[in-house]
Amino acid sequence: MKYIGAHVSASGGVENAPLNAAGIGASAFALFTKNQRQWVANPLTVTSIDAFKAHCDEHGFKPEQILPHDSYLINLGHPEADKLEKSRAAFLDEMQRCEQLGLDRLNFHPGSHLKQVSESECLATIAASINIALDQTKGVSAVIENTAGQGTNLGFRFEHLAEIIDQVEDKERVGVCIDTCHSFAAGYDLSTAAGCEKVFAEFDQVVGFRYLMGMHLNDSKKGLGSRVDRHHSLGQGELGLEVFKYIMADARFDHLPLILETIDETIWAEEIKLLGSYQEG
Repeated sequence: MKYIGAHVSASGGVENAPLNAAGIGASAFALFTKNQRQWVANPLTVTSIDAFKAHCDEHGFKPEQILPHDSYLINLGHPEADKLEKSRAAFLDEMQRCEQLGLDRLNFHPGSHLKQVSESECLATIAASINIALDQTKGVSAVIENTAGQGTNLGFRFEHLAEIIDQVEDKERVGVCIDTCHSFAAGYDLSTAAGCEKVFAEFDQVVGFRYLMGMHLNDSKKGLGSRVDRHHSLGQGELGLEVFKYIMADARFDHLPLILETIDETIWAEEIKLLGSYQEG
């Protein structure tokens, strides 16, 4: 069973996200629980929380079908102490929002070294940041997203993800989200079935499928190994459709939120149907 959806709008309140997901025929969705480009947001109201849960129940969305995403501003590996503390406080707030909404995972980009510290030092700081948030929350897993490796962003190698996980104290509450566009841009060739076989075997060996808690299904505007994060609609980019056929036919990706972040939201319903057709095939 595949859960297929998109990163839908929560404009007007988080309670609108499940309605927007249902409107495009999704069986999964992602959302921001606050404005993704602001550090601070008003607390969630009881009314919004109750409505969110009611709408999820009404449309059959369980926590394992929902992949909330944190703010783009957060850098859990920031080399400067004051900015690191600001990121950690914002991340904790996001984890607590997930707790309030009854969600069991929070997807985030790991962080950047900004050319001020080594990769290993930055990865250790990211792990320490995760430990701090897990210590102060319950029931929500920290889900690390692989990156394209643009700029000084870490997480573009599976080894980075493994190094972070190795230093997280509660292994039951840490996971990974694999983005197909990011993987391709980072140099993992998912453009053919044979390439998918090789890449996911490497992922299993280095990280482990037991940590996979979600995926972002995106084509890529840029080429293999470009280290540039530019999403495209399915089949319209450099990646092509084979990886999506592969994922939909492989039971290892069952019971995970498979989330579109493709660039044309007007065709999300069509893309969801396309992915579903690969599953049926």
